[in-house]
Amino acid sequence: MKTLAFVFILSFALCGQAFDCQLNLKDPYKVEYTITVDQNGKGNFKTIQNAIDSIPTFNKMWIRISILTGRYLEQVTIPESKPCIFLEGAGSSSTTIEWDAHAGTDTSATFTSYPENFVAKGITFKNSYNLRAKNPVIPAVAARIYGDKSALYHCAFVGLQDTLWDTQGRHYYHKCYIEGGVDFIWGAGQSIFENCVINLNIGTYAQDRPAGVIAAQGRNSSSDPSGFVFKTCIFGGVGKANIGRAYGYYSRVIIHKSNLTDFVLPEGWDAWNKETERLTFVEADNVGPGANTDGRVKWIKKLSYESLKYFLDISFIDNEGWLAKLPNVF
Repeated sequence: MKTLAFVFILSFALCGQAFDCQLNLKDPYKVEYTITVDQNGKGNFKTIQNAIDSIPTFNKMWIRISILTGRYLEQVTIPESKPCIFLEGAGSSSTTIEWDAHAGTDTSATFTSYPENFVAKGITFKNSYNLRAKNPVIPAVAARIYGDKSALYHCAFVGLQDTLWDTQGRHYYHKCYIEGGVDFIWGAGQSIFENCVINLNIGTYAQDRPAGVIAAQGRNSSSDPSGFVFKTCIFGGVGKANIGRAYGYYSRVIIHKSNLTDFVLPEGWDAWNKETERLTFVEADNVGPGANTDGRVKWIKKLSYESLKYFLDISFIDNEGWLAKLPNVF
């Protein structure tokens, strides 16, 4: 029993306390070592989960898992006790992690990352359940990101309902592709989506639905720092949708200098029975036929330049410089 107590205390100390993973400055990737996954048997492991399982618990050095070209049909989880993992595919068009679980958002995710300090690059995370015409539209998560200080580059997230569960913590998505139809970017994350492509597919897979929703952000108090910020993104696709709705009582979504096609419903936003004065839904300096705000709900916010700058600056998610301490992803 004493041993178990010690393990619990150690776990709490390492996982409950913020820290930065250590870089190996002698390696071009700045990682301690690389594990290779190849489903054809030419790497260290055939499955991604086995590679993750091989990493020491409470590791403090960045470790790279290189996933070679392939469609990996497995449900993958990085536990909270395994931070400092850099998951790198061969490109989002070449490396796919796919599963087709559904219904329970806590069990359906194709990929889940719990720890802080996580990086992914060049991978498609896909939940195929709703993408088959015979299946009803129900929650089927492609990826859920829990841990603070998580960054994802050139990744793709494909599903229909609840595709990307941006659960909590500070996250950065750079040049990612996100596809879905109903609340397909959702959660209480404090996140910046920069130069991403947001693709609506409700008109392809759920034609019986009159409209969809892109973002459902879950901020629930005035002191909650969370919010979704979309910078210089492209919004398009097939069907009609609102940009967002209030998943939380203080929901916050900012769209800035992005291109919106004519999929956007005139009202643009849905309070979802929340008190509108508490919501922060902002559109600023956008272009395209969907950026016309003449028919928008009357309660969307118009922020001053200084107020808007607070959300657009990288310090919104990175006031201590954690992004600069990641492995070399380029």
